[in-house]
Amino acid sequence: MGRILIISTTLLLAALAASAENWPTWRGPGMQGHSSERNLPLRWSTTENVLWKSPLPGPGMSSPIVWEERIFVTQSLDREGHRRALLCFHRRDGRLLWQRVTEYPERESTYAEEPHYCSASPVTDGERVVAWFGSAGVVCYDFDGNELWRRDLGKCEHIWGNAASPILYRDLVILNFGPGERTFLVALDKRTGREVWRVDQPGGKYGAAPSEWIGSWSTPVVARIGARDELVMTWPEAVKAYDPATGRLLWSCGGLGRLVYTSPLVTSDVVVALSGFGGPALAVTPGGEGDVTTTRRLWHVERTTQRIGSGVIVGDYLYVVNANGVGQCIEWKSGRGVWTERIGGGTWGSIVHADGRLYVTNQMGETVVFAAKPQLEILARNPLGERTQSSPAIANGVIYLRTYQHLWAIGNRQ
Repeated sequence: MGRILIISTTLLLAALAASAENWPTWRGPGMQGHSSERNLPLRWSTTENVLWKSPLPGPGMSSPIVWEERIFVTQSLDREGHRRALLCFHRRDGRLLWQRVTEYPERESTYAEEPHYCSASPVTDGERVVAWFGSAGVVCYDFDGNELWRRDLGKCEHIWGNAASPILYRDLVILNFGPGERTFLVALDKRTGREVWRVDQPGGKYGAAPSEWIGSWSTPVVARIGARDELVMTWPEAVKAYDPATGRLLWSCGGLGRLVYTSPLVTSDVVVALSGFGGPALAVTPGGEGDVTTTRRLWHVERTTQRIGSGVIVGDYLYVVNANGVGQCIEWKSGRGVWTERIGGGTWGSIVHADGRLYVTNQMGETVVFAAKPQLEILARNPLGERTQSSPAIANGVIYLRTYQHLWAIGNRQ
């Protein structure tokens, strides 16, 4: 009987491990902020449902990624950004396994109020992990921290710094290099770092007046649309889709503003693109050819609010929490607002959806959990008391949160 119990327990643990989901890139599997995990913690505090917390060397805006027993985080090791690092932690106990530093002796502009030089999250395929360190280049490591290759793409200069994360598509690392005068979409061979294709985009000086500000901090998204893959990217004044294998432009839709911070929200039925700094929002049907502004655009709102964190689409509704902490539920087919309510304090983090719940962390380290339904229902407020600009990552039944002081693992302890 004891042996049967041991075998049954072993099989159960193996089945749970096999069903556990990794979080390999910015915004998780599918790059849309969705997790298939269930039975996640609803409530936590600094003492409740904390599995572990590990100290970090300083503030940072990037979010963690997770693959099996490894958690990866990018981090500047000094306030001037001269030492930029990829840190690897053990998933079960949070101990630091290794860190690898990229030196950059020059000066690089960044957001002056809270200087950060490693705002881009890394990406992994389970064999290698790729990090973009802005002007310091793109670096690829194996899981033991051995450097496989690095690629110098030149200076990336903007008064507010950079933030777009690299993504993986088949054998390619794809990156939005910018914003600034040098702006382009580039694909590198993930095994060698060799450039495969590049699409130049008109950049611009950040200027001194708001009318001159321009740029995109958006991370591109790859989605299966009909019989083809589309790489969707939100640029100043337009959302565009490319063939991710070649960089060939498939379609474009005008109507965005000059500043874009959020990543596009993409399903097989719709692309929702949201400008920042009070700029427009729009929805367009993917799968088109050429300029589809007048033929496939579903709706367009001329003026909105400041949006930095990305939203999420669940069913017929888009949910987003704006920089001022006001949340919105919007019907994505029509653009009609369903509700607009204050969720919490100032928020730069992006929403994550899991098991019918929406998780979003505000700048003061409070994660608000609310129901993914067209009636606002706040389920929990979970303060950690540490400042953050990052977004949750979910893997193996655990929520990982990166604050300025710690990497936290939140899980049910019952």
